[in-house]
Amino acid sequence: MEPIDRLRKLIREDLDDGDPFFTDEDLDFYLGENGGSVEAAAYQLLILKSEDNSLEVSGMSTKDTSRYFLRLAQQYRQNNSGGLWGA
Repeated sequence: MEPIDRLRKLIREDLDDGDPFFTDEDLDFYLGENGGSVEAAAYQLLILKSEDNSLEVSGMSTKDTSRYFLRLAQQYRQNNSGGLWGA
């Protein structure tokens, strides 16, 4: 499996929903920024993906998924020493 494909799977971008959070260019950039380490890039991208994405319009709201992505990021944190702040 190619590194970019593995990274896409780790950050849950491999789903066929047609609306990925990151482009292939983004994934390549973060792989390069992390010296080609898929796990380090996954950690960084999952932290970015964990921003509060809830939405409320005219009484309808969507659920915030930030805690989910913070929990996923924790798996790839270098020197994993426990929880993430705010998780």
